[in-house]
Formats: sequence, C-alpha cells, structure tokens
Amino acid sequence: MVPDSRLILHLLEDMTSPRNRLLIAAQEFTTAFADKKDVETLLSHFSTTQQPTVLEHGEPSLAPFLGRPFTGLDGVRRYFETVMTVLSYDDMVFSEFVVDPETRKVALKGKARFTWISTNQSWDETFAYIVDFDQENKVIRYQIWGDTGAAYLASKGKLLS
Repeated sequence: MVPDSRLILHLLEDMTSPRNRLLIAAQEFTTAFADKKDVETLLSHFSTTQQPTVLEHGEPSLAPFLGRPFTGLDGVRRYFETVMTVLSYDDMVFSEFVVDPETRKVALKGKARFTWISTNQSWDETFAYIVDFDQENKVIRYQIWGDTGAAYLASKGKLLS
C-alpha cells in the first residue's frame, strides 16, 4: 500500500515546522550538556549573530556561577568552565519540553545527581531551564533555576546525606 501523498507532505511539514525545529535545537543542546561534551561543542549551540547570555538564578555569594549574567561567547565559555571546575554530574535527563515558536523559547525540566568536586558531596536535583533562540535556532539566552541551597551546603562540606 502506498501512503497518501498528502499524509507524507503533512508529516514533512510537521517535521520542519518552527516548533519542531526549536524542539530539536533544545534537545540537541541539552543532550550535549547531559553527555558532558567539551566547552567548544556547547558553545556551538550559541548564537554568533546576537550576544548570548547565561544566567543561573540565585544569590551570587552562594556559588561562583550564580546570580550574575555571563554575556557574549567569552562569558558563556567562562560560565561552562566555572561550572565544570566546581561541579560534576551524572544521570542527567531532560523532560517536559514546552515550545513557544512565537517567542522562540523552550522551557524544560531536568534531573541529575550533582557533586561538588572539592568536597565530594552529592545531591539529587530537579532543575528548570528556559532557553531563548535566535532565527537560526541558536541559543541567545539560557536561564537556569536549581537547588542553590544544596550547592552551597555541598561547597562547604555541610550537606547532610
């Protein structure tokens, strides 16, 4: 049986819809992060036509990557290098992607087991991202909300297991 050409056209249009292109871009970025890709690979997901920004919300005194914007590709690089210097993570997964093609934003939830490297203290965390994209589906704003209290306590070696 040969599929109806209208069905094939509809499926192809749906795969290339603005919503699906944003979803794919968000999934590729989060997969690269979950797979612990190098900084250069992570940077390849960020805009070169607009100045990107990373902001992990929280009190700046709690951790060196919290509460301050990291702006431009050099700033984004510093953010990832800082996070990779103080934290490690395992079993990172992402879910509940919500795509808004009109505002070019994707909201999502993630889970992972984080470890503060210098104290070797670990915690399980659920966190949220909102990622804004440019017209080429590259990240221009990456916002993170996580458990800043657990990160702070782990950094001080005072996290209760």
